[in-house]
This record gives sequence, C-alpha cells and structure tokens, in this order.
Amino acid sequence: MWMPVSELLQALERTRVGELVRESAFPYVEGTHVLGLALSVGTVVWFDLRLLGAALRTRPVSEVFENLKGWMFAGFGLMFLTGVLLFTSHATKAYANPYFRTKIALLLLAGVNSGVFHLTIDRRRAEWNDAPTPPLAARAAGLTSLLLWFSIIAVGRLVAYSM
Repeated sequence: MWMPVSELLQALERTRVGELVRESAFPYVEGTHVLGLALSVGTVVWFDLRLLGAALRTRPVSEVFENLKGWMFAGFGLMFLTGVLLFTSHATKAYANPYFRTKIALLLLAGVNSGVFHLTIDRRRAEWNDAPTPPLAARAAGLTSLLLWFSIIAVGRLVAYSM
C-alpha cells in the first residue's frame, strides 16, 4: 500500500492545513518560523560562544545551559512546527528544491553534532564546567554548531528565494 512520493506530496498540499497555509496564512506562519528561528538559534549561539570560551567566561557552562535550554527548546519547537506547516503548503516544490534538501541534511547534521556532544563530551562537564575555556572537543562542538546553524539559515533563505 505504498504511495509514490510525488502522490504523497500532492496529498499533503491538498490537505485543509496545506491549503489554509498556502492560501491565507503563509505570511503569518513564515513570520512565526523566523521568530522561532531567532529564539532557538539566538540562544544556541550564546551557548556555543560559551563553549568556545568567547563569551560568558565567568559563568559555569552548566549554568549557561540551564538558563538557555528552555528558550532553545521552545524556539526549536516553534520553528519545527511552522517548518512542517510551510512544507505542507508547498511540499512538491520544496521536495524538488536542492536547497531544501541541503537544509534538511544540515539540520540532521546539527542534530547529530548536538547528540554527540551531549552523549560524550558533555558527560564529563563536571571536569571543565568552570573553566573559562572548555576543552578542545567542547570548543569543536560549539564551532561546528555555529557553522551548521549559520549554514542552515543561509540555505533556508535560498530555499525561500528559489521556490
């Protein structure tokens, strides 16, 4: 009972949600997507800068993370939800767009980077929590995160201008 991808994408576009977003709510959903992006990535940037030892050096890494994580997750949730709504409204075009596929690949890499950081380097945080400059592995994870998020934003803009 498998449906070809093209038919699935067209079915998504024909849903009431896809039609509603495409025909009347697109600017509101897109604006909310950008606000979610600013909230999520804006807070991620501060944490990454702390990992790099470039900002908030006098505050323990755990304190910075605890203060930011709620905003990170709220912004990411908003960004994810609105991203799904935007995709539903133009699924066929988005799927065919190489910039969209690149953005999804970069998002997956950002998730892998975060997962690897939290499952490995971060488990030893007690050893380096108060250090003004965290160890090389933590700095590498922070720099990788920054580069990935800046790339995701840049490619996301290309998606918007090429559809």
